[in-house]
Amino acid sequence: MRYLDPKNDLTFRKVFGEHPLLLKSFLNAMLPLTVPIRELEYLPADLVPVVPLLKYSIVDVRCIDENGRQFIVEMQMLWTDSFKTRVLFNASKAYVRQLEKGIDYKALQPVYALSLVNEIFEHDMAEFYHHYKIVHLADSSKVLEGLEFVFMEIPKFKPANYNEKRLQVLWMRYLSEIKDSTETISPELFDVQEIREAIELLQESAYSKAELAAYDKYWDNISVERTLLARSFVEGKQIGKIEGKTEGKIEGIELMIVNGYKAGGTIEFLSKMSQISEEEVRRILKKM
Repeated sequence: MRYLDPKNDLTFRKVFGEHPLLLKSFLNAMLPLTVPIRELEYLPADLVPVVPLLKYSIVDVRCIDENGRQFIVEMQMLWTDSFKTRVLFNASKAYVRQLEKGIDYKALQPVYALSLVNEIFEHDMAEFYHHYKIVHLADSSKVLEGLEFVFMEIPKFKPANYNEKRLQVLWMRYLSEIKDSTETISPELFDVQEIREAIELLQESAYSKAELAAYDKYWDNISVERTLLARSFVEGKQIGKIEGKTEGKIEGIELMIVNGYKAGGTIEFLSKMSQISEEEVRRILKKM
């Protein structure tokens, strides 16, 4: 049996965008909710600002629960610094739109934004789970309710390090361990009914030729975006423009390497683009 990667646009939407029971289990495991979701329904996707060069890398699913709380789930394959701004805009827009129904401010319900990022963007932090909310700087127990954000860095996740929330660990293993053409899946992932059902939805044999073609096309688009994104950082920091200043050239190269790495460029790619050795690229990145 061969399986597809759940992070692909096609599979992510099929699993979490078409099966509310699976999405409910996923959100209850991933979000810091004081009251669990019992029922939910899907909402149509809004038109939101496009992140430059990231036309294909963002997949989102939107829903609302029985208490009126809204949830925006995004699978982000590539990372740019502007992505957080987009998430903030997206969630704020969903929060404000509740007023269009003519309700009082006091009746506004919270909006939760869950962003699953297949990149490492917090290089100076070991944690993969980042929870943001609006708090008083002197007393974090005082909170302005309404908007909460969770960013999860999938590549940082290691099951051995996180054993407090079993369901969260299993869902993270589902996202991180199952890749394109995976044939063997850990038996532990089949222990939970919802995850077992989510795994069954990844069986390659269940997809038509047209769907598999779309699946492959998505990966091709991500590869192109990754290259363009890295190249844009390189071209934006043209070292040749810094003439007669050796120190400036060195700083320019280092900045190009750091920005290219944050954009998802590999060591090999950055070495070729900057025309310096892979060892030197690693040395620069260690200084980050």
